[in-house]
Amino acid sequence: MDLLGVAQQLRAQEHERLLEVRELVQDKIRRQSIDYWNREEFPEDLVAQLAGHGLGGVQLEECSHLLRGLIHAEIARADISLSSVVGIHNELVVGMIHEFGSAQQKAQWLPKLTAFEAFGAFALTEPEHGSDIAGGVQSTARRDGDEYVISGAKRWIGMGTFSDFALIWAKDEDSGDLGAYLVESDRPGYSATKIEHKIGLRIMQNADITLDQVRIPVANKLPGATCFASANGLLMQSRAWVGWQAVGAMMATLDICLSYAGKRQQFGQRLASFQLIQQSLAEIAGNLSLCLSMMSDIARKQERGDLQMVDAAMAKSTATRLARESAALGRALLGGNGVVSDFEMAKVFCDVEILHTYEGTYEINSLIVGRALTGISAFV
Repeated sequence: MDLLGVAQQLRAQEHERLLEVRELVQDKIRRQSIDYWNREEFPEDLVAQLAGHGLGGVQLEECSHLLRGLIHAEIARADISLSSVVGIHNELVVGMIHEFGSAQQKAQWLPKLTAFEAFGAFALTEPEHGSDIAGGVQSTARRDGDEYVISGAKRWIGMGTFSDFALIWAKDEDSGDLGAYLVESDRPGYSATKIEHKIGLRIMQNADITLDQVRIPVANKLPGATCFASANGLLMQSRAWVGWQAVGAMMATLDICLSYAGKRQQFGQRLASFQLIQQSLAEIAGNLSLCLSMMSDIARKQERGDLQMVDAAMAKSTATRLARESAALGRALLGGNGVVSDFEMAKVFCDVEILHTYEGTYEINSLIVGRALTGISAFV
């Protein structure tokens, strides 16, 4: 539900594209994703549905940032896990190769990636370094003739269990410079292990990756990724994208709660007739409208090319905080039915917990905003 009519700002053709995606994910993804979520299983058939509608290459689609954001929100509205698959694939893999890759790397991988015929993984975070990864990368790259030798470990790498390659961020042993290296997953010394028993984003296959002196051609280094600022630019955009995921999560929460309150009866009346229920619905709708308006402003800044890290950090931290608040209201509104995935609200509730933490924790993003406000860094 878009009480402010943000989607009406789209051009007619873009609005048709949004409706096409909405119909697809509501009819073919939303309910179908529940069993996969329960089993922590990757749904190849559902991803094929997304591929058939061009969602493997939405990052390169000629459209407004507002449409791209609303598309990500619509996918999250149906299933937050699959929105993470689509978003990370586009923002951090397709986007990185398109922006920083060589002509050969683009020609080899972009056609397959944008059709979801190949998958990549963005590998920056490490077992001992998450929030402090900017200065904490320990993975290394050593030049040996016409090859690089990559060693190290990465953690929480989305799609890392089945990706065709990983974009490994590592430090050059000689210069200390940070760079990105395309490492195919079938090379000797490369291994990926699934991280199991997650409470949320259970469809997304996260992995621990180890690299034991993996040899790659010199041509596998991405020429445009020459320092952490390269990664930081991508992470800034992906933080803004998580804001759109949070919008989608609140859309889903409102959808589920409105439907449930309209059908469920207690004390001889529909839940929707009770004041406390209406108050919760109003608060959820208010949180959604606030964040949808904020994200439309973020999209305008992206169009102008003047999005700053503080903007993305504020969008990510605020939207995920309010999505978390909304999901808690929704889970409580469904009572006992709110704790089982069959009624969807428990699934949204758990997935939102992950949004609150990944792509920069809520706390770290809040400190980025605080630093911009005060001019004082709270980072050690």
